[in-house]
Amino acid sequence: MKVDAHQHFWHHNDSDYVWMSGELRRLARDFGPDDLRPLLDAVGIDATIAVQARQMVVENDYLLDIADRHDWVIGVVGWVDFDSDDVDAQLDRYSEHPKFRGVRELVHDMADDQYAMSAAHLAGVSRLAPRGLTYDLLLRPQHIDPATRLVDRLPDQPFVVDHIAKPRISAGELQPWSNEIRELARRANVCCKLSGMVTEADWDSWGPADLRPYIDVCLEAFGPDRLMLGSDWPVCTCAGEYERVVSVVIDYVSSLSVDEHEAILGGTCLRFYGVEEPNTPELAHGS
Repeated sequence: MKVDAHQHFWHHNDSDYVWMSGELRRLARDFGPDDLRPLLDAVGIDATIAVQARQMVVENDYLLDIADRHDWVIGVVGWVDFDSDDVDAQLDRYSEHPKFRGVRELVHDMADDQYAMSAAHLAGVSRLAPRGLTYDLLLRPQHIDPATRLVDRLPDQPFVVDHIAKPRISAGELQPWSNEIRELARRANVCCKLSGMVTEADWDSWGPADLRPYIDVCLEAFGPDRLMLGSDWPVCTCAGEYERVVSVVIDYVSSLSVDEHEAILGGTCLRFYGVEEPNTPELAHGS
């Protein structure tokens, strides 16, 4: 089974999606399941993980409603307010839903590069593993070191790095990202999504050769059993259409063993998020 481990849905409005400005303004429209399903069918992807795009608790309800109506949305990574007095109640409520599989905070947007090790963040993330929830690390290279220290404090928490921590692919920079992501990968409870790379490359001129050195590093650092395919749709459409974006990783892993490419294209994601392969008429008919 092939799984897209990272995609988004939204009903656009300017107040909730203030980050859709400047060159990202092209994303300022609705993107829903009916837009994504044909794209999945065209490349043979069976299921997805829907990831939050708003720092609002209502985002969880919105994504879980979609997941309830579409069996191929097999998991949701939501958001809770780690600074709230009722964060435990938020987590208790949503963790009861079988498709609520994890939480994400927008670490790379915080004013403090050391936010990952802040008291509120550390306390919030520490609440997840006891509830069977994962944590998506949204980072840039300058955030990898504090994130590594966070992981060291929480060795029983499953973590996954989104978008390979956003190295400066457009500038061709491998260091210091390469050394730091390798260090983070030494922690066995950390996985990594091969996602979001095209929007860190030159949007108008990137090709697979620009991304390959970064995928090489991730494969060597994490191994196939801790890597997963993700599109970052629809954000990825700023730099390329869905099929072109996901084909970079699909083509890359085609030279690996069957077990290795099956892990990257679905197995790692299913295991990490603790979801089972769905077997429903909706999936079978791609509806």
